[in-house]
Amino acid sequence: MAKDFTLKKKLLFVGVTLLILAMFSITFTLWVTWKLEGGAAAINEAGRMRMQTYQLALLANHDKKSQVMDLVSGFDKSLTLLSLGDPARPLFVPWNESNKIEFAGIQNDWLKIKSILVSRQDQALSASHAESFVNRIDRFVSSIETEVDYWTGLLHLFQFGMLAISLITSLVIMYVGYSVILDPVAKLRLGFDRVTAGNLKTHVVIDAKDEFGDLAVGFNEMTKELRDLYEGLEAKVKEKTLHLEEKQTRLAALYEISSFIAKEDDLSNLTKGFSSRLLGLVKCDALAIRWTDEANQRYFLDGGSNLPESISDNEHCLTTGSCYCGSSQESGEVKVINFNKHLEIDRLCVKEGFATLVTLPVALQNKLMGEVDIFFKKETVIDSEQKSLLLTLANHLAGALEAQKIKALEKEATISEERSLLARELHDSIAQSLAFLKLQVGLLKDALRGNGNADPQKILSELDLGLKESYGDVRELLLHFRTRTNIEDIEPALKSTLQKFEHQSGIPTKLEMIGDGLPLPPDIQIQVMHILQEALSNVRKHAEARNVKIVVNQSPNWSFEVIDDGKGFNSEKHDSTHVGMSIMQERAEKINATIKVRSVPNVGTRVLVELS
Repeated sequence: MAKDFTLKKKLLFVGVTLLILAMFSITFTLWVTWKLEGGAAAINEAGRMRMQTYQLALLANHDKKSQVMDLVSGFDKSLTLLSLGDPARPLFVPWNESNKIEFAGIQNDWLKIKSILVSRQDQALSASHAESFVNRIDRFVSSIETEVDYWTGLLHLFQFGMLAISLITSLVIMYVGYSVILDPVAKLRLGFDRVTAGNLKTHVVIDAKDEFGDLAVGFNEMTKELRDLYEGLEAKVKEKTLHLEEKQTRLAALYEISSFIAKEDDLSNLTKGFSSRLLGLVKCDALAIRWTDEANQRYFLDGGSNLPESISDNEHCLTTGSCYCGSSQESGEVKVINFNKHLEIDRLCVKEGFATLVTLPVALQNKLMGEVDIFFKKETVIDSEQKSLLLTLANHLAGALEAQKIKALEKEATISEERSLLARELHDSIAQSLAFLKLQVGLLKDALRGNGNADPQKILSELDLGLKESYGDVRELLLHFRTRTNIEDIEPALKSTLQKFEHQSGIPTKLEMIGDGLPLPPDIQIQVMHILQEALSNVRKHAEARNVKIVVNQSPNWSFEVIDDGKGFNSEKHDSTHVGMSIMQERAEKINATIKVRSVPNVGTRVLVELS
């Protein structure tokens, strides 16, 4: 089959062939039928000539000339009709050699008979002549019948042949339809069903070089492309899955390390915990953490994991640039160094069997604080994502270190501030009392020597009173610095403070809580407690009160009011820098609070602390 013999050409070839065969069959059948009809008409016409011959013989003997001449004329017409034929009827003689000879004999005999009848040489047409002429006509008819039988047999034979051809053609059409159309369609349909079921290795085999063959080739190429795409997609999905799992592992490790860094306050524990966790994350063989000085001239080994003794003992302090370790810059670049075991054999790292060193700078806002050295015994490649993760962890470590420094500074500042406040309180209370006692001791010495007019007993009374006040001030200061608040509620601390005040001063107290509000932060609570204790101290020292009450309003904003019924004072002429007031104002400013003092002589004093 030709390569370019397409399905269209195949169907066209089969259709044209069948059409030509059908046209030929119909044409041949019509032609044979036409000849048979013409032969049958010729036989009928010859039979009429035989009848006319008998009529002529009968009429000639009875001397009926006009009728005889009519029959002669009719006989001539019959001969002419048989000789020329009449396609319209149709009528024509299926000529062959035999009937041509017989027809020629009929024509000759008729001429003789006709001349006899016309010339009337004899009175009548003899029976012997008539019988002889009829026999010749019979032989002519028999010859025509033989020829018609031949064509009839040929027609039957052709019809049987066409029947056989029809059967063969039907079988050929069925075979061609199956092999050319149905079988390829079934194979393609089966192939599509298998592909739909997920079998991408399906291969359709169609040997034909037509459109179905092209479809099979295209189908096979499509399945191959789909298989390649699917396999590639599976590989990409596996790759992405592994990548996501790796990212998830890294994120979990990052979260775990970051959480540990955020919670750990001790630098030594921070270094140990960070190094052990980073060792498991990057799967290295050893790890060292070094801190640098402010000038970044030296690196000090602070800890690590799996470090050989030769490195931990001999590289406790490194000068910047003297080794691969301790060479980080503020730029935050991760360095990956592969050792040359042949040229760098004297290095401790190479002696211990390490092949790769990764230096990770610990920096915060371009301030270099240290370095993490990661050692591998096999040559290792660090990709960009791993570098990014390591830098993130190093930044967290730097942030934790900076936070510890800030906390230490804040703690130092707080202690310094509390010491300053304590010094002022000592100066405003105990120091002044001691100065007064020192003065009274001097007066007592002069009185005992007999100098001056001072009464020793009066001086001793003053000394006793001053010592009691100093003792009360000391106890009050101890009470202030032992005060602890409750993280949930300030009420228990206030109750405890009032109980101690009653025990120290003997003045009845009362606590009144109004409304509900969110708990105060501990740092604000402790400052509020110090302010209230200072107000109570002033009541004990100066008010001569009979009752004291603290009113706490929790909404909309917190406020605390200390109310006494003492002797009071003129608040318009009151000096706000008097004993304890300046300290109360300083503490109030720390927590963004305001203090208001209202006092009426011989009525009492109110000290109001309002939080914004």
